[in-house]
Amino acid sequence: MRPRRFVPLLAVVLALSGGMAARADEGAGSERDPLEGFNRKMFWFNDKVDVYVLAPVASGWEKVSPRCVRTSVSHFFGNLRFPIVAVNDLLQGKVKDSASDVGRFAVNTTVGVLGFFDPASHWGLIEHQEDFGQTLGVWGLPPGPYLVLPLLGPSDPRDAAGFAVDYALAVTPFFIEEYILVGARVVDTVNERSFVLKQVEDAKASAFDYYVFVRNAYLQRRRALVRDLAETTEERQELYYPEFDREEKP
Repeated sequence: MRPRRFVPLLAVVLALSGGMAARADEGAGSERDPLEGFNRKMFWFNDKVDVYVLAPVASGWEKVSPRCVRTSVSHFFGNLRFPIVAVNDLLQGKVKDSASDVGRFAVNTTVGVLGFFDPASHWGLIEHQEDFGQTLGVWGLPPGPYLVLPLLGPSDPRDAAGFAVDYALAVTPFFIEEYILVGARVVDTVNERSFVLKQVEDAKASAFDYYVFVRNAYLQRRRALVRDLAETTEERQELYYPEFDREEKP
């Protein structure tokens, strides 16, 4: 997850593994949603921002850019997650995974031309998904109640606290000015949203209660990541939409 704790950006979940949360259990999610009244209002607001701002821009980007270009942009931003993933792997005691992260970053930054290509995956250096919210979960801190944040989307107190740490990790190693980081995050968000335009529409059309669908998908996803049950070479975790099958990367 690329961090956004203090950056007011549109958030979107871009899940790349197959429909783990298409039929989530409503009861399990309800127990963690004592703030449902507030959350539904924030969810409505976020959805309107997506419908009237993010999705139209992403649709335009999809029309003017070939999939190979959008995939390379996705690889580039994914490569910049290296410090977040590597540090959190270490904090969780995954020394081998952290070493693999270093190798992956080195290969993709050099052979992969600044990360626009992903030769590391073909060489067995898979992409890991770690963030400080997961680290806190591994350390035993409970997540707390489900919480929908304005623009940032689904979260909980544990993940919200993790955003700040991940944000610092994203900025400090590369000495990036915040305005550059904000602009880059906007580009990344629009690019990633372009991969799931139809999938989001289909989910909205088929879900009995889209709020419940997204909530339970998020809770299942985060629980699985903490338990290391949902990690593949194609996954990336953001925070607005549930799991959708995405265009396959070359």
